[in-house]
Amino acid sequence: MVSHDLSPDLHISNIVVKAHKCTAAIYRAFTCQNVDLLMRAYLMYLLPIVEHDCVIWSLYTAKDIEYVKTVQRRFTKHLPGFRTFPYAERLKRLQLPSL
Repeated sequence: MVSHDLSPDLHISNIVVKAHKCTAAIYRAFTCQNVDLLMRAYLMYLLPIVEHDCVIWSLYTAKDIEYVKTVQRRFTKHLPGFRTFPYAERLKRLQLPSL
């Protein structure tokens, strides 16, 4: 999806909305509080949505980069026991690279 000025903003917005919906579905589907299981679901279902064809729509503005990072921020913040940690610390403890 491309807007009339050929910016990928519309496409990025659609990806982020789809990823947030997937996040909600994961947390509804898995009622357990097992961080390893939730992380597997993240890596299998959510990350491919965000990373699919990212070379083509290449994030080049800080606004777009931060918008995509909200997906990972939201998911890691809702993990049991990770709410109080800052984003960088959550990534470090979960051994995840930043999006």
